Amino acid sequence: MNLASQAVTQPGQIRLIQRQDDFDRLVSRLRKEPLVAVDTEAASFHRFLDRIYLLQLSSRTETAVVDPLAVSNLDSLSELLADPAIEIVFHDADYDLRLLENQYGFRANHLFDTRIAAQLLNEPGVGLAALLEKYIGVQLDKRFQRADWSARPLTPEMLEYAAADTRYLPELHDRLRARLKELDRLDWAEEEFQILSQAARLVAEPDEPGYLRMKGAKALKGRSLAVLRELFQWREELARRTDKAAFRILNNEPMLAMAKSPPEDMAALKLVRGISPEQAQRRGKDILDAVRRALQLPESELPRVDRRPRYQPDAAFEARLERLKAARNALAQRYELAPGVLCPNGVLEAIARVNPETPEQLADIGELRRWQLREIGGELQAALRPPTGGRR
Repeated sequence: MNLASQAVTQPGQIRLIQRQDDFDRLVSRLRKEPLVAVDTEAASFHRFLDRIYLLQLSSRTETAVVDPLAVSNLDSLSELLADPAIEIVFHDADYDLRLLENQYGFRANHLFDTRIAAQLLNEPGVGLAALLEKYIGVQLDKRFQRADWSARPLTPEMLEYAAADTRYLPELHDRLRARLKELDRLDWAEEEFQILSQAARLVAEPDEPGYLRMKGAKALKGRSLAVLRELFQWREELARRTDKAAFRILNNEPMLAMAKSPPEDMAALKLVRGISPEQAQRRGKDILDAVRRALQLPESELPRVDRRPRYQPDAAFEARLERLKAARNALAQRYELAPGVLCPNGVLEAIARVNPETPEQLADIGELRRWQLREIGGELQAALRPPTGGRR
């Protein structure tokens, strides 16, 4: 089958959209639907730049797979996503929404996230495969979970796999929504969806260099840390230039090993665990050059780790937090929900810090959802009061 054709019909009436006019007609049809399921495929396992390489769209009657490398203008999709009259269904929406916003500036307005719905229903498995098997009786093919979606041409099997991620979402939405309504939790979910749709996802500058975020980096000092920094910067520059996932150039483990015991020559480099013969042959000179640059740095230019001030324990705060956790855990059993779904620890910490004395003060805590305030606010406020003679 020639997948370079303009609009290819796949098994189950799936179409591969590779022309602008086909895409515009698709979006025009979907704009008339009350519900559209959306998913994206990226290639972060293969590429340095995290971007969308495939876009899946489904109504209740149609599924299409869009190739954004071939369709140059996706602006009409922005209007569809932002239309408050169209419910946009995702599974685990945050990653897809971040890609859509960062790459195209698109935001969704009227969301339904089947993963969040499943969590509020206390489903034991909230992955898409588990939910589809339970509610729809469909078993997803997982062969292409780490496929390189940036590669072309795409095989019919890859397209079928991608389309399945949205083809069944409308029906899954219906079943989860009905169950939420039955348990009087639909308003909980709708508040979560609204917050999700309003969240800003533009990439923020990290608060520390990337090499310091590697596991084990902060245990290094001086010259060893300089070696790690040079290796990390070399790898990042090469990964960016070649648009290749950084770990495919060099894994973290051999970088940390070389930081602790820098190789002096090619023979020593080949003995480093995690360096393949192909890597030594292809990248060995560059790796050794990076190590030498670090070893030749003057002492004044060696990197240092800024140690954060040691946490000063607050016994009263800790006591309030423990009482809140105990109350939350008991309430979670009553609601048959995971404690972190009913009220995450971060929300409890915010309450413990403020230590509200009135319901109005509790309601002013931004981290607390309105549904949480209604359902368990009174019990959480009561938990702030210490036992007689205890610490407030």
